[in-house]
Amino acid sequence: MTTRTPRQKRWVVREGDGKTVAEIVRKAGEPERALVEGRVFLGRRRVTSGALPVKPGDEVVIGPAQGAPSASATWRVIWERPGLIACLKPAGMPTVPDHAGASHALVALVAAHLGKTANDLFVTSRLDREVSGIVVFATSLDAEARLKEARAQGRYERRYVAIARDGATGERPWSAPIGQGKDARHRAAFGPDAKESLTLWAAVARAGGFALLAVAPQTGRTHQIRVHASHAGAPLLGDRDYGGPTRVTLQDGRVVSLARIALHAARVTIPGEAGAPLTASAPIPPELLRAWTDLGGAAEAWDTAVTCALGT
Repeated sequence: MTTRTPRQKRWVVREGDGKTVAEIVRKAGEPERALVEGRVFLGRRRVTSGALPVKPGDEVVIGPAQGAPSASATWRVIWERPGLIACLKPAGMPTVPDHAGASHALVALVAAHLGKTANDLFVTSRLDREVSGIVVFATSLDAEARLKEARAQGRYERRYVAIARDGATGERPWSAPIGQGKDARHRAAFGPDAKESLTLWAAVARAGGFALLAVAPQTGRTHQIRVHASHAGAPLLGDRDYGGPTRVTLQDGRVVSLARIALHAARVTIPGEAGAPLTASAPIPPELLRAWTDLGGAAEAWDTAVTCALGT
């Protein structure tokens, strides 16, 4: 039996469907190259061998084939240093392989640029698919260890800019522990197995019922900023998973819409090889600046959000 979503195909194995993953892939109407492309999962585990056995009740998930990248889904290198490479990830591109496959993930594209394999790169931080901004990869064990230590010591600094519902009050940090959500793909404040989480934030400007936020996560939980903002009554524009609106009708009848999450990793500062700080910065994407100004916000507020001090 097969069910579909706009992004993937799921097949729950029944008696007589087949005995291997390859047979199920064919029965689901997909080419066997989907295995090579990294689009096939048995349960939550990616599989590349069609000979892997299956049994009734197993779920095989097949991600959609990727078409040619859109013009808006371009990435670029910000800088390269010994053992490190900083890149700009666009919204719509995963940092690491997901159910749509491996070849279109940022880590695979950066590896190809460097003449390496994805296994040669170490992801020191990652951004959700629909979030844009700076991602830093380590290309050596020494650099990976240095950045792990930096994170533990609070010297891996990240500054995000977000557009959120103007519902949060006060400038105190968000500190709700984050655990599992009702959906395995999501997270929730005070959810099962919740872990300590801390996000510094400030509202630097307001317009049209929304606020422009400067955000600095101090811990690295999955979906941390999105969960904390939603829990505080300030879900992000475009973040439908956590209660954020995707369309806003203004008083004059104009509609502001956003097909991505209004969250951008604008700056990352890390220790370099000799200990001196290295900073990578990414310009604000045009669609986010346009959404903010359409809401009535001042463009210069973005610079304030990137550079303002955030305290505890």
